[in-house]
Amino acid sequence: MSFSEKCKNAILSGNISLAEELAQKVLDEKLDVNDAIDAFSLSIRKAGDLFEEGEFFLPELMRSAEAMKAAMTIFEPILMKGKEDRSLGKVVIGTIEGDIHDIGKTLVASMLGAEGFEVHDLGADVPISTFIEKAIEIDAQLICISALLTTTMDGQRKLIEQLKERGLRDKFKILIGGAPVSKNWVNEIGADGSAENAVSAVKLARKLMNI
Repeated sequence: MSFSEKCKNAILSGNISLAEELAQKVLDEKLDVNDAIDAFSLSIRKAGDLFEEGEFFLPELMRSAEAMKAAMTIFEPILMKGKEDRSLGKVVIGTIEGDIHDIGKTLVASMLGAEGFEVHDLGADVPISTFIEKAIEIDAQLICISALLTTTMDGQRKLIEQLKERGLRDKFKILIGGAPVSKNWVNEIGADGSAENAVSAVKLARKLMNI
């Protein structure tokens, strides 16, 4: 079995220990890290395809994302050296203040990281000012705001309004997500888009970054 096939098996089965073992083998045997990352990336995209086709469900996709994250953690010391070369863009992501739901947001963050974005996950219950200050600090291209409650959705609108007030709206692409989010809401608040799930979020992020 080829290395890429082993990677595919590890990711699609959500086998964290195997993913770590394969990543460590790359370092130990001084194999090409970029080739290895490409093999893992193709595997996580396959998991995304299976999810969209209805062959994978949320638990399987989450396990695949965790296995991918485990492998990338092994590669992190090397990736840090050439981060700017590999990064598709910098992302600030979090769940808006007043909302503690973070499973979907965490999965989106994992999938974006697996795809090659530099992701800064702020967690849940994040104040608007924290999103903005972090995005400025790291010179982010994307801000992703999740809201799972109708009572907290307005935080997405307020964040965009604050960016406008500070003359920063054009500096960032704004993606919003969460069960109550609709296309009408995206248009109403002037966001750049929304995604129904982690797979479509990654595709939309790539599109907005012209990748």
